[in-house]
Amino acid sequence: MQHPEYHRIHRSGWLRAAVLGANDGIVSTASLIVGVAAADAIRGSIILAGTAGLVAGALSMAAGEYVSVKSQEDTENADLKMESDALENDREEEEHELAAIYRDRGLDETLAKEVARQLMRHDALAAHARDEIGITTELSAQPMQAAFWSAGAFSMGAAIPLITAILAPASLLVWIVPIVAIGMLGALGAIAAATGGASLFRGALRVCFWGTVAMGLTAAVGKLFGIAA
Repeated sequence: MQHPEYHRIHRSGWLRAAVLGANDGIVSTASLIVGVAAADAIRGSIILAGTAGLVAGALSMAAGEYVSVKSQEDTENADLKMESDALENDREEEEHELAAIYRDRGLDETLAKEVARQLMRHDALAAHARDEIGITTELSAQPMQAAFWSAGAFSMGAAIPLITAILAPASLLVWIVPIVAIGMLGALGAIAAATGGASLFRGALRVCFWGTVAMGLTAAVGKLFGIAA
Protein backbone atom coordinates (compact mmCIF):
# COMPACT_ATOMS: atom_id res chain seq x y z
CA MET A 1 0.00 0.00 0.00
CA GLN A 2 1.38 3.39 -0.99
CA HIS A 3 1.97 5.77 1.90
CA PRO A 4 1.00 9.35 0.95
CA GLU A 5 3.20 12.12 2.33
CA TYR A 6 1.84 15.59 2.88
CA HIS A 7 4.46 18.17 1.98
CA ARG A 8 4.22 21.94 2.50
CA ILE A 9 6.93 23.28 0.22
CA HIS A 10 4.41 24.18 -2.51
CA ARG A 11 3.02 26.80 -0.15
CA SER A 12 6.30 28.62 0.39
CA GLY A 13 5.82 31.31 -2.27
CA TRP A 14 2.39 32.64 -1.37
CA LEU A 15 2.80 31.83 2.33
CA ARG A 16 5.94 33.96 2.61
CA ALA A 17 4.29 36.90 0.85
CA ALA A 18 1.05 36.63 2.81
CA VAL A 19 2.68 36.28 6.24
CA LEU A 20 5.19 39.05 5.55
CA GLY A 21 2.43 41.34 4.27
CA ALA A 22 0.03 40.76 7.17
CA ASN A 23 2.80 41.06 9.74
CA ASP A 24 4.04 44.32 8.24
CA GLY A 25 0.48 45.63 7.99
CA ILE A 26 -0.20 45.06 11.68
CA VAL A 27 3.18 46.24 12.97
CA SER A 28 3.67 49.32 10.79
CA THR A 29 0.09 50.61 11.05
CA ALA A 30 -0.22 49.92 14.77
CA SER A 31 3.16 51.56 15.35
CA LEU A 32 2.12 54.58 13.29
CA ILE A 33 -1.17 54.93 15.16
CA VAL A 34 0.46 54.51 18.57
CA GLY A 35 3.20 57.00 17.71
CA VAL A 36 0.73 59.67 16.56
CA ALA A 37 -1.56 58.98 19.54
CA ALA A 38 1.38 59.23 21.95
CA ALA A 39 2.03 62.72 20.55
CA ASP A 40 -1.46 63.72 21.82
CA ALA A 41 -2.92 64.11 18.34
CA ILE A 42 -6.70 64.29 17.93
CA ARG A 43 -8.59 61.15 16.85
CA GLY A 44 -9.13 62.46 13.31
CA SER A 45 -5.40 62.89 12.78
CA ILE A 46 -4.74 59.44 14.19
CA ILE A 47 -7.28 57.79 11.87
CA LEU A 48 -5.97 59.77 8.89
CA ALA A 49 -2.41 58.66 9.65
CA GLY A 50 -3.51 55.03 9.98
CA THR A 51 -5.49 55.13 6.73
CA ALA A 52 -2.60 56.74 4.85
CA GLY A 53 -0.29 54.10 6.30
CA LEU A 54 -2.57 51.31 5.12
CA VAL A 55 -2.83 52.59 1.54
CA ALA A 56 0.82 53.56 1.18
CA GLY A 57 2.03 50.36 2.82
CA ALA A 58 -0.11 48.08 0.66
CA LEU A 59 1.05 49.76 -2.54
CA SER A 60 4.66 49.75 -1.37
CA MET A 61 4.51 46.05 -0.48
CA ALA A 62 2.97 45.17 -3.84
CA ALA A 63 5.52 47.19 -5.79
CA GLY A 64 8.43 45.90 -3.75
CA GLU A 65 7.42 42.25 -4.02
CA TYR A 66 6.73 42.56 -7.74
CA VAL A 67 10.08 44.18 -8.53
CA SER A 68 11.99 41.75 -6.33
CA VAL A 69 10.32 38.59 -7.61
CA LYS A 70 10.33 39.87 -11.20
CA SER A 71 14.11 40.18 -10.98
CA GLN A 72 14.24 36.57 -9.81
CA GLU A 73 11.96 35.55 -12.69
CA ASP A 74 14.19 37.36 -15.21
CA THR A 75 17.21 35.49 -13.88
CA GLU A 76 15.38 32.16 -14.10
CA ASN A 77 14.26 32.88 -17.67
CA ALA A 78 17.79 33.81 -18.69
CA ASP A 79 19.12 30.54 -17.25
CA LEU A 80 16.38 28.55 -18.97
CA LYS A 81 17.14 30.26 -22.29
CA MET A 82 20.82 29.40 -21.88
CA GLU A 83 19.94 25.80 -21.10
CA SER A 84 17.52 25.59 -24.04
CA ASP A 85 20.21 26.83 -26.42
CA ALA A 86 22.69 24.30 -25.02
CA LEU A 87 20.19 21.48 -25.53
CA GLU A 88 19.60 22.56 -29.10
CA ASN A 89 23.29 22.87 -29.96
CA ASP A 90 24.79 19.90 -28.10
CA ARG A 91 22.14 17.58 -26.75
CA GLU A 92 24.55 14.70 -26.21
CA GLU A 93 26.86 16.76 -24.01
CA GLU A 94 23.86 17.95 -21.98
CA GLU A 95 22.82 14.34 -21.44
CA HIS A 96 26.32 13.52 -20.18
CA GLU A 97 26.11 16.52 -17.87
CA LEU A 98 22.79 15.33 -16.46
CA ALA A 99 24.13 11.81 -15.95
CA ALA A 100 27.11 13.26 -14.06
CA ILE A 101 24.73 15.02 -11.70
CA TYR A 102 22.99 11.74 -10.92
CA ARG A 103 26.32 9.98 -10.41
CA ASP A 104 27.27 12.64 -7.89
CA ARG A 105 24.01 11.95 -6.06
CA GLY A 106 24.85 8.28 -5.66
CA LEU A 107 23.63 6.41 -8.77
CA ASP A 108 26.00 4.03 -10.48
CA GLU A 109 27.31 4.83 -13.96
CA THR A 110 24.84 2.66 -15.89
CA LEU A 111 21.76 3.76 -13.97
CA ALA A 112 22.77 7.43 -14.07
CA LYS A 113 23.06 7.29 -17.87
CA GLU A 114 19.72 5.49 -18.20
CA VAL A 115 17.92 7.96 -15.94
CA ALA A 116 19.43 10.89 -17.83
CA ARG A 117 18.47 9.33 -21.16
CA GLN A 118 14.86 8.73 -20.16
CA LEU A 119 14.39 12.14 -18.59
CA MET A 120 15.93 13.83 -21.62
CA ARG A 121 13.51 11.94 -23.83
CA HIS A 122 10.54 12.91 -21.67
CA ASP A 123 11.30 16.62 -21.06
CA ALA A 124 14.93 17.60 -21.37
CA LEU A 125 14.56 21.25 -20.39
CA ALA A 126 12.48 20.44 -17.29
CA ALA A 127 15.05 17.87 -16.18
CA HIS A 128 17.93 20.32 -16.50
CA ALA A 129 15.93 23.14 -14.93
CA ARG A 130 15.15 20.99 -11.90
CA ASP A 131 18.37 19.06 -11.39
CA GLU A 132 21.03 21.40 -12.79
CA ILE A 133 19.66 24.88 -12.08
CA GLY A 134 17.29 24.13 -9.21
CA ILE A 135 14.14 25.64 -10.76
CA THR A 136 10.87 23.81 -10.06
CA THR A 137 7.24 24.64 -10.70
CA GLU A 138 6.51 24.90 -6.98
CA LEU A 139 9.40 27.28 -6.24
CA SER A 140 9.58 29.27 -9.46
CA ALA A 141 9.17 33.05 -9.28
CA GLN A 142 5.63 34.38 -9.67
CA PRO A 143 5.74 38.20 -9.45
CA MET A 144 2.02 38.95 -9.77
CA GLN A 145 1.09 36.31 -7.20
CA ALA A 146 3.64 37.67 -4.75
CA ALA A 147 2.47 41.27 -5.29
CA PHE A 148 -1.21 40.32 -4.88
CA TRP A 149 -0.67 38.33 -1.70
CA SER A 150 1.58 41.01 -0.20
CA ALA A 151 -0.80 43.90 -0.87
CA GLY A 152 -3.90 41.98 0.17
CA ALA A 153 -2.33 40.59 3.32
CA PHE A 154 -0.87 43.98 4.28
CA SER A 155 -4.28 45.62 3.88
CA MET A 156 -5.99 42.99 6.02
CA GLY A 157 -3.30 43.23 8.67
CA ALA A 158 -3.32 47.04 8.69
CA ALA A 159 -7.12 47.11 8.96
CA ILE A 160 -6.95 45.51 12.42
CA PRO A 161 -5.21 48.37 14.29
CA LEU A 162 -7.05 50.93 12.18
CA ILE A 163 -10.49 49.55 13.09
CA THR A 164 -9.37 49.22 16.70
CA ALA A 165 -8.35 52.89 16.71
CA ILE A 166 -11.75 53.88 15.33
CA LEU A 167 -13.68 51.89 17.93
CA ALA A 168 -11.48 52.32 21.03
CA PRO A 169 -12.14 55.08 23.57
CA ALA A 170 -9.81 58.01 22.89
CA SER A 171 -8.33 57.89 26.39
CA LEU A 172 -7.36 54.22 26.04
CA LEU A 173 -6.44 54.14 22.37
CA VAL A 174 -2.70 54.23 22.98
CA TRP A 175 -3.02 51.05 25.08
CA ILE A 176 -5.78 49.11 23.33
CA VAL A 177 -4.27 49.32 19.84
CA PRO A 178 -0.93 47.68 20.77
CA ILE A 179 -2.64 45.04 22.93
CA VAL A 180 -4.93 44.00 20.07
CA ALA A 181 -2.04 44.20 17.59
CA ILE A 182 0.22 41.99 19.71
CA GLY A 183 -2.60 39.46 20.16
CA MET A 184 -3.18 39.33 16.41
CA LEU A 185 0.56 39.06 15.75
CA GLY A 186 0.72 36.08 18.08
CA ALA A 187 -2.20 34.41 16.30
CA LEU A 188 -0.64 35.14 12.90
CA GLY A 189 2.71 33.76 13.97
CA ALA A 190 1.11 30.59 15.31
CA ILE A 191 -0.99 30.08 12.17
CA ALA A 192 2.03 30.61 9.90
CA ALA A 193 4.08 28.18 11.98
CA ALA A 194 1.33 25.57 11.91
CA THR A 195 0.92 25.96 8.15
CA GLY A 196 4.65 25.55 7.65
CA GLY A 197 4.99 22.69 10.12
CA ALA A 198 7.06 24.62 12.69
CA SER A 199 6.65 25.30 16.42
CA LEU A 200 3.54 27.36 17.20
CA PHE A 201 5.07 28.87 20.33
CA ARG A 202 8.28 30.03 18.66
CA GLY A 203 6.36 31.33 15.67
CA ALA A 204 4.09 33.41 17.89
CA LEU A 205 6.85 34.57 20.23
CA ARG A 206 9.17 36.01 17.61
CA VAL A 207 6.53 38.15 15.88
CA CYS A 208 5.14 39.36 19.22
CA PHE A 209 8.60 40.33 20.43
CA TRP A 210 9.58 42.37 17.39
CA GLY A 211 6.13 43.89 17.11
CA THR A 212 6.31 45.03 20.72
CA VAL A 213 9.75 46.55 20.17
CA ALA A 214 8.55 48.43 17.06
CA MET A 215 5.45 49.84 18.74
CA GLY A 216 7.33 50.72 21.92
CA LEU A 217 10.02 52.66 20.09
CA THR A 218 7.48 54.46 17.89
CA ALA A 219 5.41 55.43 20.93
CA ALA A 220 8.56 56.80 22.58
CA VAL A 221 9.34 58.91 19.51
CA GLY A 222 5.75 60.18 19.37
CA LYS A 223 5.79 61.08 23.05
CA LEU A 224 9.11 62.86 22.67
CA PHE A 225 7.96 64.98 19.76
CA GLY A 226 4.61 65.57 21.42
CA ILE A 227 6.35 67.01 24.48
CA ALA A 228 8.73 69.03 22.29
CA ALA A 229 5.79 70.54 20.42
